[in-house]
Amino acid sequence: MGKVVILDGEVLSAADARISVFDHGFLFGDSVYDVVRTRQGVPFLLQPHLARLKRSAVEIGLEIPATDLELTEQVDRAIAAAGNEESYVRIVVTRGVGDLELFPGTCGRPTLILIALPLRLPAPHVYERGIRLAVVDRRRNDPRALNPDAKTGNYLNNVLAMSEARKRGADDAVMLNTGGFLTELTTANLFFVRDSVVHTPALDSGILNGITRSLVMRMLGEEGVDCREGRYTRADLLAAEEVFLTSTTRDAVPVRQVDDQVIGEGAAGPVARLLFARFGALTPPTFVGP
Repeated sequence: MGKVVILDGEVLSAADARISVFDHGFLFGDSVYDVVRTRQGVPFLLQPHLARLKRSAVEIGLEIPATDLELTEQVDRAIAAAGNEESYVRIVVTRGVGDLELFPGTCGRPTLILIALPLRLPAPHVYERGIRLAVVDRRRNDPRALNPDAKTGNYLNNVLAMSEARKRGADDAVMLNTGGFLTELTTANLFFVRDSVVHTPALDSGILNGITRSLVMRMLGEEGVDCREGRYTRADLLAAEEVFLTSTTRDAVPVRQVDDQVIGEGAAGPVARLLFARFGALTPPTFVGP
């Protein structure tokens, strides 16, 4: 299984890939990215991911130096060159090389990077037993400062939240917004079930508009499960009968404990099991994404 990088169109080994220390993506986190995975070797929901990459770039005034067709071709090249059974592909666009100052006007052409790695799914027991979460003190960025709906390379907020969660013995962090309402995890969206209704924080809570989040909401609608968006508190989460997260590389993962509160039976609940079945039945060549 291989690791491959495509740097401004050139296919390189992971060991040979280099960017300038004056690239503003390195200096200031001035970049955007998105991640796509394969199913049966086929990029899954690639077009929605490319659309989100463009929205993120617009949010920070950055130009994507390739068309969707060119990006699609490069994703295919990266997957083929890596030669993995299933792949994780990260597409990164940085502001490019410039002077050692915050103003981005000195930067030339943006840098385009694709990284293809073997897809590493959680162990099977994780989908059965679930993970532990901690509601951390570190707050999610206020959208007026840095919009969480833009996937940028400025990830320190999430890094610090994850570090806090790990110090408390949890696998991941639940972050509140500045108003004290639930947002999301460090790299995943959050769902919980109460009285047979599935709830998830609304987009205006300050979250990423997850591709898998949207897919799961559609799946639940097709199954006749009531799914609602809203503003929720830590108390709402602790009172849940079931909690799960969603992300591109993990689909839906159950949560067995939040802080000191065991959720439900402390294992995957019925909604998570329903989603396992739906994800297991997906066939990329015929599935049309949201």
